[in-house]
Amino acid sequence: MSLRIYFIRHGETIYSQTGGYCGSIDPELTDAGHEMAHAFAEAYKSLPWKAIYCSPMKRTITTAKPLCEATGIEMKLRDGLKEIAYGEWEGQTPEYVNEHFSEDYVRWLTEPAWNPPTGGETAVQIASRASLVIAEIEQNYPDGNVLVVSHKATIRVLLCSLLGIDLGRYRDRIDMPAASVSVVKFDVHGPMLQALGDRSYMSSELRNRPGT
Repeated sequence: MSLRIYFIRHGETIYSQTGGYCGSIDPELTDAGHEMAHAFAEAYKSLPWKAIYCSPMKRTITTAKPLCEATGIEMKLRDGLKEIAYGEWEGQTPEYVNEHFSEDYVRWLTEPAWNPPTGGETAVQIASRASLVIAEIEQNYPDGNVLVVSHKATIRVLLCSLLGIDLGRYRDRIDMPAASVSVVKFDVHGPMLQALGDRSYMSSELRNRPGT
């Protein structure tokens, strides 16, 4: 049996609806976000889980909690799974950032691997810290199913890193809707993507919400 890591982005927040930059700020899930978390737990609770790793933010902890309660597994909080730090852009819209931080914004849009949001993190920095968590999982769980509950940019960067995709293209190559599930199998030939951005477990009403 091989190791499979299931990556889930946290459920809906007000920022995932509006498109505002939300990294180190820590909003709660919306009512729909809570529904997504419970739907995920109901759909996946029978899978034989080895461990659940989670970003230490309210929105990720709340997403992981229903599955932890259903399985009796205690979540392992890791700072390496936090979302990109947006620095001075936190809580702002793309329109505001383009107006007030135009040069940094253009550089970030063009090459985010090495150009951060003003006062924030690059994709390379995200990959560096998040990959340490993946290495820990690989060392401690050579087989079985492990859940990683994280964030939009962080999961996309991690998937690019694992699959050999240019980190600077993480926004262009991989979509990651709220509460979507992606699966990577670790085998003798390296990481293999088996599912990407799947939300088939939730109701069509939740899947079709604007902005998620």
